[in-house]
Amino acid sequence: MKFSSRRQSSGPDAPPEGPVLVHVLDGFLGAGSASRLAASQLSSGEGEIVHAYDIDAMFDYRARRPSINFSEDRYADYDEPRLHIVREQDADGAPFLLLSGPEPDFQWERFVAETHEVIEDLGVPLSLGLGAVPMGVPHTRPPMITAHGTRPDLVDRKNLWSAQVTVPSSAQSLLELRLGEWGHDAAGYVVHVPHYLAQIDFPDAALALLGALTDRTGLAIDDSRLRERRDATRAEIEQQIHDQGGEGLLEGLEEQYDAFTRGAAESLLAADDDLPSGDEIADQFEQFLARQEGKDDQ
Repeated sequence: MKFSSRRQSSGPDAPPEGPVLVHVLDGFLGAGSASRLAASQLSSGEGEIVHAYDIDAMFDYRARRPSINFSEDRYADYDEPRLHIVREQDADGAPFLLLSGPEPDFQWERFVAETHEVIEDLGVPLSLGLGAVPMGVPHTRPPMITAHGTRPDLVDRKNLWSAQVTVPSSAQSLLELRLGEWGHDAAGYVVHVPHYLAQIDFPDAALALLGALTDRTGLAIDDSRLRERRDATRAEIEQQIHDQGGEGLLEGLEEQYDAFTRGAAESLLAADDDLPSGDEIADQFEQFLARQEGKDDQ
């Protein structure tokens, strides 16, 4: 089922009016910085703020201390956390709503209730969440996406990985659950990021999320900057694998992944001593991660 972000004609059988709401929060569902990177591509920086949340009541400053610059004898350039719903337009002028910013640490039900009010007021026909989680997948294969929704017919693609598991909740997952309970259509996509790259920027994952979004909504999103970063990141990863002799571990992870996609394996958890564990791969990439963090600090 596709939802257009352009307004529909009125009538008893017409689809609901209003723009699609895309929610992309930086927090629990943020492996590989995929959520943050996707949100940066969706945000023009010039959209109209239609709702601002009380971030002081929802943000744990001591757990996620915002940065501030100290210049010689004074403080400046405080990176103030903001959580907004903004009215944006795609490259063709089609409107959509973007809810982005840090995931609330507190008052999730208040956050959900405020979002629900905006959805009702603006006649939003569909809310779509974008997120990312780490998994034992190689970066040399296309990113795997798990689709979900409040009704089966809202899930627009077949999931390669499926299971019934209990996982830690997030503000985004609670939002989708509550919207379904209140009779609103809500769906989303979670991209699975290689667990050894979960702590660095991984543009491939963000591009996969944007691809799922544009396939679903028809929005025209310029992702050229992200594609440039993807190419540079891939080259860096390959160089680090070569320098650290990690080809064997990567090949084992690829064999595990390929067996799973063929149906020859039941999960993406290593079941053979010859296949790499997360700790083994993490050790191989330790220097790479340190280099990436050093670049971010600079």
